[in-house]
Amino acid sequence: MDRNGFASTASRLLIMISLSWCTSLVWSARADADTGDDLQIEVTKKGAGKQVIISQGAKEWFMLVDVTPENAVVLKQEKEHDQYLIDESETHDRPMTADEVEATIADYVNSVKARARKK
Repeated sequence: MDRNGFASTASRLLIMISLSWCTSLVWSARADADTGDDLQIEVTKKGAGKQVIISQGAKEWFMLVDVTPENAVVLKQEKEHDQYLIDESETHDRPMTADEVEATIADYVNSVKARARKK
């Protein structure tokens, strides 16, 4: 294969990858739109843990996973306007791993999405 043939093949491959990536972005956006998801989701790192704030109109969901060398604390709150509907915490007797923190946050976001979709 000469140099021009290689460049042509590489260009085609790059175009195919770009189209595939763009298509996946469009389908992802459509999936969110189809569910009526107007949720605003903000995840931030807090030390070894993370926090997520999800809002939809007057409703707000909050989760903080606080990890120390000794333990982990998970705080969950749900409020509508200024009234707290849920305000709970759980303490784990050991620190959570980064994967456990990610899974906890992802599970919470998915559960909020499912509950918001039902309403």
